[in-house]
Amino acid sequence: MKNPGGTNHSDPVSEFILLGFTCTWAMQIFLFSLFSVMYVLTLIGNLCITCTVWWDQHLHTPMYILLANFSFLEMWYATSTVPSMLANFLSETKTISFYGCFLQFYFFFSMGTTETFFLSAMAFDRYLAICRPLHYPTVMTVQRCIRMGACCWVCGFSCFLFPVYLISQLPFCGPNTIDHFLCDPGPLMKLSCVPAPATKTICAIFNSVLIFSTFLFITSSYTLVIRAVLRVPSAEGRRKAFSTCGSHLAVVSLFYGSIMVMYVSPTAGNPAGIQKIVTLFYSVMTPLFNPLIYSLRNKEMKEALRKLCRSMLFGQRQLLKY
Repeated sequence: MKNPGGTNHSDPVSEFILLGFTCTWAMQIFLFSLFSVMYVLTLIGNLCITCTVWWDQHLHTPMYILLANFSFLEMWYATSTVPSMLANFLSETKTISFYGCFLQFYFFFSMGTTETFFLSAMAFDRYLAICRPLHYPTVMTVQRCIRMGACCWVCGFSCFLFPVYLISQLPFCGPNTIDHFLCDPGPLMKLSCVPAPATKTICAIFNSVLIFSTFLFITSSYTLVIRAVLRVPSAEGRRKAFSTCGSHLAVVSLFYGSIMVMYVSPTAGNPAGIQKIVTLFYSVMTPLFNPLIYSLRNKEMKEALRKLCRSMLFGQRQLLKY
């Protein structure tokens, strides 16, 4: 017996169909163009921050080292989904192999998990800098910051191995159509041939613990930061402290707001279109806004970017002379 996706119910699924955004061909071309521009801007913006921190010796401090790692992560975070989504717009079959689907699932959610760890590390760094300024130089050394960053990468890519393994072991024998633009665990588990309540419960608990533990750590850190800032006697001191933390809080709000709607709140009854839009916020919009938020609200970063641009222009002029 054949299902609408064209897969025999008795045979294991070898590929999935990602429906993506179902609309007219003209709208598909428009969305392809729009997301292509957004993707290029995401890469350019985050690459500029990463290269600026690497190039400018004055930015070799824990705060900017963590920011450079975060920007580097954002480039790959967007790359894990956007290129396949763009190819899907122009594809007639819209298929992805079984292993390709689970690789995308693993890398996308591993990098999302790594992002929560980096946001937590950045919150801890700001807490130490503002609430423990005398201890900051000895506690948050560059070497310790590098070790902290490495720990974020390793833990982020280790955490999601178990959920991916659990879901990949489910029997998939049809249908094979995923009403999404990426391989999301929710739609994937719905395609299992047999009910998997234990796997769903484990994944729900894992997501909730991960999201809430890091979110509570970040909010606790910033609660202490705000209390400390409010005690600063000078208005200029308060303004500078809030300016430093404001950009981080903006990224945290955008990222955590969308993933909580998607993975913590009961989204099973929501239309697939709503889930796609919410996923776009944390998978595409956050990496795009990250360089704008951090560069436009940070004087040191803006000055370093200007120096880098002037240095590159000077180098090009020197090359043209020869």
